Amino acid sequence: MRIALLLSAWLFCLGAHAAPVNVATLDRGTWPENLSSPALFDVASRAEILMFAHGLLASEALDEPALKQRLGLKNINLVSIDDLRRQLWQRLLDNYTFAQQSCEQDASFCYLVENMDDLREQAGKFEVSDNSFYIGWAGPSSTFHERYLDELLRKAALFPQISSEIARFGDHERNGDELNDRLFLLTFDGGPASISGNTDWLADYLRKQKINAIFFALGNSLQARAEKSSSANVQALYQGQCVGIQGWQYRSHSHWVDWQSSITRSASLTQGLLPENYLPLFRPPYGQRRPDSQGFFQSQGLQVALWDIDSEDEAGKLKADESANRVLTLMLLWRRGVIVFHDTQDKARVALPWLLHATAQSGLGWQDCREAFR
Repeated sequence: MRIALLLSAWLFCLGAHAAPVNVATLDRGTWPENLSSPALFDVASRAEILMFAHGLLASEALDEPALKQRLGLKNINLVSIDDLRRQLWQRLLDNYTFAQQSCEQDASFCYLVENMDDLREQAGKFEVSDNSFYIGWAGPSSTFHERYLDELLRKAALFPQISSEIARFGDHERNGDELNDRLFLLTFDGGPASISGNTDWLADYLRKQKINAIFFALGNSLQARAEKSSSANVQALYQGQCVGIQGWQYRSHSHWVDWQSSITRSASLTQGLLPENYLPLFRPPYGQRRPDSQGFFQSQGLQVALWDIDSEDEAGKLKADESANRVLTLMLLWRRGVIVFHDTQDKARVALPWLLHATAQSGLGWQDCREAFR
């Protein structure tokens, strides 16, 4: 039975990954204003919400064959796609409601939206005129949101056969939905890096900024770091930060026979090595985990920590500045959420300072890692 299930999953994956997806990014230099006040953050937020909603509405006109062609997939889960669309519309309505609270200070992109019908109507007729102050942003933003929507729809189309952060399997899984408006949580995956590497730099930088984050560590990397230095060195590395686990190796935990021991072994090591920093949170590599794993996680006292703002900073994807621009655009669109970088990549050392500088006066906040996912 196990072999049959694995073969079925493999065949589905083979048919699913028929075409690559262009990773969405947007040059924030096309936006003509700095985010130098909460009101100006809201202006940019309203614009991104309406542009994404415009593309989302247009996508609903596609029938199944057209949607398969657009996503480059042979098989799609229409029920999962419909569920995602409903969630996206509700999130967009909530976010636009927050964003329009400053319309008296700046009326740009302010339209009468009191309910879902209003939002869909405004999304359908949304356009930026050729003589608009924002015309230089409109085209690049439209392209960004079309590509980003395709990323989301593609993950939904493959779910749950290929699990990802696009949806939750139960209440034991958290993705930051409960965060307040303008509140964001920083997270880092795949570390720790080698001694004096990116993890050291990022943790020190965050401390200097009086911000903290959750670093999701791999058991083998954490053990190697402790063996090459000392337990005290590792404790100093993560001073003031929070540490969760990603398993023993950075590999999918959805079809790995030893996935449970990968998690328990890592949790035991991390909790013993970093008792002041450890949080009982598991971040699944690639977002992949088993749909029937709720009982296991609950028995271990663990929650699954997902994310909703992906920097796409892995090797071979976006450059550092493109990653930073992508994150900021998604912060404007979603207005709250869990941001994921990789502390084994040099890109975060460029993207994070730029991001903090660009949003310093915009009225947003950074979630204390010790209060996250409670």
